[in-house]
Amino acid sequence: MTKQVLISLSLLLLFFFHCTKTTAQSPAQSPSQSPSQSQPQAPAKAPTSTQPVVEPPSEVPLVQAPPHKAATAAAAPTNVTKILEKASAFSVFIRLLKSTSVSIQIENQLNVSNSLTIFAPTNVAFSALKPGTLNSLSTEQKVQLVQYHILPSFVSLQNFQTLSNPVRTQASNTHDYPLNVTVEGSWVNISTGIVNTTISATVYEDNQLAIYKVDKVLLPLGLFAPRRTRASAPVAAAAAEAPAPTFAVSPKEFPTSSLLAPAVAALLNDASGAFSLMISARNGFFSVGVTVFGAVISLLA
Repeated sequence: MTKQVLISLSLLLLFFFHCTKTTAQSPAQSPSQSPSQSQPQAPAKAPTSTQPVVEPPSEVPLVQAPPHKAATAAAAPTNVTKILEKASAFSVFIRLLKSTSVSIQIENQLNVSNSLTIFAPTNVAFSALKPGTLNSLSTEQKVQLVQYHILPSFVSLQNFQTLSNPVRTQASNTHDYPLNVTVEGSWVNISTGIVNTTISATVYEDNQLAIYKVDKVLLPLGLFAPRRTRASAPVAAAAAEAPAPTFAVSPKEFPTSSLLAPAVAALLNDASGAFSLMISARNGFFSVGVTVFGAVISLLA
């Protein structure tokens, strides 16, 4: 009897264990249901308006300014040539800055807290010039050319529209070296009277110095204006080259009855030299002298 009870309990335990295991392993969804039907998807998040707006590429400096240093620290002046070397594509302009010593002038100005704006032409801009253009300039003219690319104050891209034309550069004067700047939307246009170009990118900018990339060399009128054809030589010079006429008079050309013929002939011969000088000095007197001479001959004949 006891043995039968134990067998029955064992069977009950096995049945209970089998039922419990089957319940635990049952899937949460039927095989015919897709995952999208079993679980609701979370709604997509709408883009927020707090995301930063990307600035136009032309306004992003190619070389970032160093972090601001404390006023008490003895900070070295900004090295323009190193900035241009880091930005690359400005080796010709760097060579001009160094050969003309304008780079030293810029360093000294920045050292005394002066602000500057520099238009830096690329190597492609210099290669577009006629062959021998730079070699034809004297050292002083090269200095003027480089300084023509420098404004004596800091101008941000947003403040170019506040400038008055002609804009003053570090070249000699605005009469021989005029520079006009106009703003159309986000474009800054530069005109020299010979070259028209735009600022294509910001190379460097801090609160004291701004360097902008330009795709053409700024050629000033004072150095590259077409030379006008000069006026023809004065009439006096042309008359001087022509042989002066002479008035040789012989006493035989006058009537023999006139007692004054020899004296008049000598006087007229002496006067011919004076007429020749007058004609050499003023070509316009030639016709007058001949007319007077003919009148005198007629009266004495």
